[in-house]
Amino acid sequence: MRASPLAVAGVALASAAQAQVVQFDIEKRHAPRLSRRDGTIDGTLSNQRVQGGYFINVQVGSPGQNITLQLDTGSSDVWVPSSTAAICTQVSERNPGCQFGSFNPDDSDTFDEVGQGLFDITYVDGSSSKGDYFQDNFQINGVTVKNLTMGLGLSSSIPNGLIGVGYMNDEASVSTTRSTYPNLPIVLQQQKLINSVAFSLWLNDLDASTGSILFGGIDTEKYHGDLTSIDIISPNGGKTFTEFAVNLYSVQATSPSGTDTLSTSEDTLIAVLDSGTTLTYLPQDMAEEAWNEVGAEYSNELGLAVVPCSVGNTNGFFSFTFAGTDGPTINVTLSELVLDLFSGGPAPRFSSGPNKGQSICEFGIQNGTGSPFLLGDTFLRSAFVVYDLVNNQIAIAPTNFNSTRTNVVAFASSGAPIPSATAAPNQSRTGHSSSTHSGLSAASGFHDGDDENAGSLTSVFSGPGMAVVGMTICYTLLGSAIFGIGWL
Repeated sequence: MRASPLAVAGVALASAAQAQVVQFDIEKRHAPRLSRRDGTIDGTLSNQRVQGGYFINVQVGSPGQNITLQLDTGSSDVWVPSSTAAICTQVSERNPGCQFGSFNPDDSDTFDEVGQGLFDITYVDGSSSKGDYFQDNFQINGVTVKNLTMGLGLSSSIPNGLIGVGYMNDEASVSTTRSTYPNLPIVLQQQKLINSVAFSLWLNDLDASTGSILFGGIDTEKYHGDLTSIDIISPNGGKTFTEFAVNLYSVQATSPSGTDTLSTSEDTLIAVLDSGTTLTYLPQDMAEEAWNEVGAEYSNELGLAVVPCSVGNTNGFFSFTFAGTDGPTINVTLSELVLDLFSGGPAPRFSSGPNKGQSICEFGIQNGTGSPFLLGDTFLRSAFVVYDLVNNQIAIAPTNFNSTRTNVVAFASSGAPIPSATAAPNQSRTGHSSSTHSGLSAASGFHDGDDENAGSLTSVFSGPGMAVVGMTICYTLLGSAIFGIGWL
């Protein structure tokens, strides 16, 4: 999991249990609602555009304590901050505390400590959470998972907990006990709420009011065309799977003036589909080509690439193709890749250069530090993605933005094929396409006829928003979890 250095979008999810599926719905700015029909449970909660990432309102313990947790396909533990953790109790101007809630074991009649001092998770930026493992009831709007194993963050630099839904082999316990435990997706199957350990993700567009993660099935109304399945790649070609890593075969930029294939010196492009990452991280050289296409510039002040906000209105897109020339392709428009720097207040503006006076936005493609690279929410919103943890496959199709219809199809049984999916032919697990263009023919179309870049961004910002941006950088979670068996 890796979150944007700046707040982008926070979304609260609610759950629905449906014949052999469990669905968490997203709805924007509405009070909680719960309805029951035909043995199913449908729920919706409000969209909070404050923290980067997607958040789920849950209850932990008996009676249930309300906590909001971040959904993360890039990690595997459910963990909650302890009500006694310093980050929750020592509130100050620089530390707002655990505003999304915390957990007090003394207030739960069903709390059972199962691993004192054994919960220890660390992220690549140095942030961490440490404490105990425990078991307790875990509820999402009427759907109760009994005796779920979770981490209790007694000492944490992170103010909110997470719902990790990845492979067991990526659990934090691997590094402390050299063992794994049944995590949330597996327990859902063990308690017969779903047939197979799999789920599908439909984040919808950046400003959408609805979206969902559906455990145990797919929704055929949430994508266009056909679902295409591709193989998940294990580290070093082994049989142990730890991340949702796939072969990213090519990235192309298309505008009214042409199409360019972005190039990279990397021998292999391995990318992880990670909902806990708000942005998309490509190799340095490939990211720089993407920036040149749209006129983005790297800001040392912010530690990321930025663009004029008006770029989001440009008629163009980036295409991501997976597992070879015949693999699935997802187009991501500029409207999904240009993001506000922070939530609330006036945006900072360029104070000099060709974009003087224009509002500054964050660009959704950033530079990664090494393989595997990360396809976060700026990519995932444009895709309907099925994660099959039994068959070690991903199925993907272009999303059907703002669909109001639903047709849920459950996995038939444990290990059954992904419903409605066809395997990509001639899959490449390691290669990628090479750039054959000279120059950037698509760039002028992105720039609306102006090939000038944004210019030097050192000390060119103006406006009161910069103080807020700086504080947001300091307090927003950053970093993939590094524990257990990982990529080397």
